[in-house]
Amino acid sequence: MILVEGHDIVLYRGSHRAVSASSFTIPQGKITAVIGPNGSGKTTLLQAIAGILSPSAGEIRVMGKPVKEVKQDISFVMQSVVFPTGTPITVKDVVSMGRYAQRGWFGMFRSDDRSAINYAMNVMNVTDLKHRHLEELSGGQRQRVYVAQGIAQGHEILVLDEPMTGLDLTSMRIIDDVIHAEVEEHGHSVILTTHDLDEAAAADHVILMDGKIIAAGAPADVLTRENLETAYGLGSLHEPAEVNGTTVVELPECTAEGDAHEAEEHPAGYGHRSI
Repeated sequence: MILVEGHDIVLYRGSHRAVSASSFTIPQGKITAVIGPNGSGKTTLLQAIAGILSPSAGEIRVMGKPVKEVKQDISFVMQSVVFPTGTPITVKDVVSMGRYAQRGWFGMFRSDDRSAINYAMNVMNVTDLKHRHLEELSGGQRQRVYVAQGIAQGHEILVLDEPMTGLDLTSMRIIDDVIHAEVEEHGHSVILTTHDLDEAAAADHVILMDGKIIAAGAPADVLTRENLETAYGLGSLHEPAEVNGTTVVELPECTAEGDAHEAEEHPAGYGHRSI
């Protein structure tokens, strides 16, 4: 079943064309990974799917409807959120913002709102931090808070921009578990961006980008040597490896990404689960 359909969409960031004419579909009830080099249009595509950015040409439909009609069913978690230094905002305050889509900025929270907030903090393992100020947290803890905000909103689709890039091992595992629970336990759909080929190979569906959609489909069909050389502009790639039965080509270090993040290595098998 199709969740998202894009027909000949063109996306601009200011005067810069971020995504040239592209068509694609995303399946419902699955994990979709969007991958590509820096500046390839991954985040821009996510923003268009979430209704934050409108195509300058073409159309995106979500669950068979224009995006604006289903925006409340989409939770979008940005890669980073910046609050002015010294802002006295707590973890619970940030997670509670997820309910504003349902109640508005000045609406009174009801019992279901409070339950959603508490549930989100619990699954993201930040309940013990709820009275801490955001600026007191580590990067991994903050990212878990932002994901909790998205969970609290209530949604059919969870959209995450590089949710595990540069995080500590504990935070990566918690977020990874929640992503899979969204699909396997709650029947939701997850769309995320990543620079990690192994993470993309573990998804149900992959979209490969470089200023346009190069390929989309099952990981085994998309993460091929030819497609990756096209997207990353590389003349030679390392020998392919098997991940969950999918042949994955390893990118040479730091050639594809201009801002390599330092993070702990994934333990054996982490992120390589069959979905």
